Amino acid sequence: MNTYRITLERQSAFATPLKGDTLFGQLCWAIRNRFGEKRLTELLAGYTNAQPFAVVADAFPKGFLPLPKLPGSYYDKLKADDRKAIKKRCWLPDVDVEKPLAEWLSLAKSSSDIVGDGKNLSEKHPQPHNTINRQTQTTGTGGFAPYSVEQEWFISSINWSIYILLDTERLKVEDCELCLQDIGCIGFGRDASIGLGKFIVSEFVETTRFHQAGANACLTLAPCAPQGLNFDGKSSFYQLFTRFGRHGDIALHSEGNPFKNPVLLAQTAGVFACHPPMSGYIGQGIGGKGELSKTLPATVHQGYAPVIAINLDTQERS
Repeated sequence: MNTYRITLERQSAFATPLKGDTLFGQLCWAIRNRFGEKRLTELLAGYTNAQPFAVVADAFPKGFLPLPKLPGSYYDKLKADDRKAIKKRCWLPDVDVEKPLAEWLSLAKSSSDIVGDGKNLSEKHPQPHNTINRQTQTTGTGGFAPYSVEQEWFISSINWSIYILLDTERLKVEDCELCLQDIGCIGFGRDASIGLGKFIVSEFVETTRFHQAGANACLTLAPCAPQGLNFDGKSSFYQLFTRFGRHGDIALHSEGNPFKNPVLLAQTAGVFACHPPMSGYIGQGIGGKGELSKTLPATVHQGYAPVIAINLDTQERS
């Protein structure tokens, strides 16, 4: 699979984080809408048998990658910063990837370091919503009670990068780019119908994979499903979360339950001790045959994640 870096310019607020597994799901809908359901079915053949046609990473500030979720003892000690300031260091400049992992914390930046002037990459604001009871022409209680949805507004001067592993023999680069442009025009995630989740694809270029010499572990760039893959648990570090997904696009309005079965995933920036695979990703495809959805039995979920091959010093630092 070839590796590509996609640069996005956000054009509106977002109500759904740009996570790799969610973006993959919307990419599938975009393929279906542009090229037909038969084409999507062909691309998903073998998806749950370690044959993904694409593996999508999260969106990161351009020029940066997530700092691994490792205990502090794996990094060189910092004397100048207090503990709260150290915890805010979560973005590693991609030019520093080849340097020893123990130095990464000292090289990492906080969101305010990236933006400058003490600002953050984004601000969150609640957006009030009303549902009108057409019989009374007012709001009310229960399903008609007013509610708020949190929207995230991003600094317009900062572009974002998404890395994608693509099997170009199955899906051409130009077709993938067209589908991502469609998502940007329609909107990504929740409340796209009222203008949220808009972005422009300003760059789609092939790039080399990040790799450290003597690599013995993998840093994930998206949520993944590591269950049953025989990673070394003693030298693997990750945070778990449950994805409560639901169908999107036209399936949201079809008959049946719009919600999928919950999926347990390892959060982005996890570290898994293993020999880095040549494919550039770890994890597994989830679903199919009604495992995730009774409404659409063929539904799958991206449990794969692009990875950076890293050299993890298994001897913790005191």
